[in-house]
Amino acid sequence: MWSYRKRLDHDLVRWRDAGWITPEGESAIRRDLEAGVRTLGLANALAILSAVLIGFAVMSFVAANWQDMPRILRIGMLMAALWASYGFAGMLARRGMTGFAHAAILLGVGIFGGSIMLISQMYHMDGNPADAVLLWAGGALLAGVALRSNPSLAFAMVLVVYWGVTEALRLDRVFWPFLIPWALASAAFYWQRWRPGLHLSGLALTGFIVSLGYRLNDGHAHGLVVAAGLGVMAAALAGERLKPELPALWSGTLNYGLIIALAGLWALQFFEDPTLDVFILLAVLALALLIGAIFWGLKSGNRGALWLGYAGFSVEILAIYGKTIGTLLNTSLFFLVAGLIVSGLAAVAYRLHRQDEPNAATS
Repeated sequence: MWSYRKRLDHDLVRWRDAGWITPEGESAIRRDLEAGVRTLGLANALAILSAVLIGFAVMSFVAANWQDMPRILRIGMLMAALWASYGFAGMLARRGMTGFAHAAILLGVGIFGGSIMLISQMYHMDGNPADAVLLWAGGALLAGVALRSNPSLAFAMVLVVYWGVTEALRLDRVFWPFLIPWALASAAFYWQRWRPGLHLSGLALTGFIVSLGYRLNDGHAHGLVVAAGLGVMAAALAGERLKPELPALWSGTLNYGLIIALAGLWALQFFEDPTLDVFILLAVLALALLIGAIFWGLKSGNRGALWLGYAGFSVEILAIYGKTIGTLLNTSLFFLVAGLIVSGLAAVAYRLHRQDEPNAATS
């Protein structure tokens, strides 16, 4: 919603300057948008929170009285609560109360998860607890796809990540099966055309790729992570040329590739304990990558790359200083060289800007 509002703000100014809408029309649109954000947005958020609280209340009540109820009554209560939630969601959807319908679906998903735990306890089912989480994620994914509920799909992805992390820690190795439910949830996000969900998928996959550096080759595979990140960035740049009608996809992909590459470079610099010469080389590569991200962010309008570049550059400089504070001469020399390089790049960027101004004026 925030990105939509920013884009609309820009478009309203442009439409007004072009004479397509009147100032009064612009004001009316802004008032209507603000009213919708203040009322419906808040109501939907509160409905989601209430669904979470009610779900916990139902599970707590059933669990507290679990031993005093016959088994058939226990299962009947759980199934009735589950289908009542989905039925209530359908009724709310027909009335146009979409946000409340999503909250009811999320309540049903929560009851489904609680039912798995309670029924397994009732019948003394032994097994890996993570399998129950995966089953819960499958139910959330099915509900999200069948009922077209984005919150349910997001919850499914959270459960998939939790399942993957739990299994990776338990097995103490790379847990490749994580990619299967991740791909299914990501496909559901794409099918829904839900951009926040795709970002959630990107974050999950980014974390998985970064973790490979600590799992493969006895925890020394960070170079592979750097290569993977650079490969993702290269693919995003190629995608922008081949499919320019998908700018959001390529900009997001480039940003996640940048995060992956920087995470690998960070580990190589500060966790692998390299020699000073190798450390300086890695630091120069990291700073060059960050400066390139800033340049690309300014050129293409990719705000994510721009701010990642700014933030990463600042963190990298502080970390370099902390790492080399014991060798002040080398530290000062490094910062002098880095400063001269950045100054030279600034001069080049300024000259390119001056050359582009006449072209922009004549076009």
